[in-house]
Amino acid sequence: MNKLGKRNISLLLTREIVGQALKESFIKLNPAVLVKNPVIFIVGIGALMTTIIVSLDVFNNNFSGFNFQIMVWLWFTVLFANFAEAIAEGRGKAQADSLRKSRTKTKARRLVQNKEEIVWATDLKKGDTVICLAGDNIPADGDVIEGIASVDESAITGESAPVIRESGGDRCAVTGGTKVLSDRIVIKVTSEPGNTFLDRMIALVEGAKRQKTPNEIALIILLSGLTIIFLLVVAALPAYFG
Repeated sequence: MNKLGKRNISLLLTREIVGQALKESFIKLNPAVLVKNPVIFIVGIGALMTTIIVSLDVFNNNFSGFNFQIMVWLWFTVLFANFAEAIAEGRGKAQADSLRKSRTKTKARRLVQNKEEIVWATDLKKGDTVICLAGDNIPADGDVIEGIASVDESAITGESAPVIRESGGDRCAVTGGTKVLSDRIVIKVTSEPGNTFLDRMIALVEGAKRQKTPNEIALIILLSGLTIIFLLVVAALPAYFG
């Protein structure tokens, strides 16, 4: 498994994400949120009605274990659906935070009048020249103008094999957030602050909204149809048994 895959798994299983997801699973019981998923919304209504029935049974000293089990399973279904959705949202936020930290905590060796100075990567501007040695994280998007080096781009592309970046030709472009594995290169920054590839990735992750797959849409339509039929049948029962 490559580094990106391992990092994604670690982001998925952190205590902070799970803890926040547990809280969100109850917050999402808000009808205004549940109604966005018709099937779960109907299940939530069923859980509420069953809870009322169980409460009345307890009040009348006529407790039913069967009704109680139905109530528990319905609430479990609703909460688990909310929990799964919250986990997905929390994972996206964690990925964005991880990318943001890798950007803000990176330092760069900027060349100013042939003198080297250490600055934060966020202080770099388009046209600045920086030096990257083996073990350094490339601070910003740019082009190699001097030298040749092996670069690890797995943090961005997921590809574990290092690539060669050198001045001239079509292999001169480097991406901020990647790591120099060997040798020394001089890079000219080609992106404005806040408009790097890493910044765009963060914006995409934060603004991303997961689209339902065709199978999910088909299942929702099927379950919604069956739910409507069930409700119509239940509503007609009193008139039938008159």
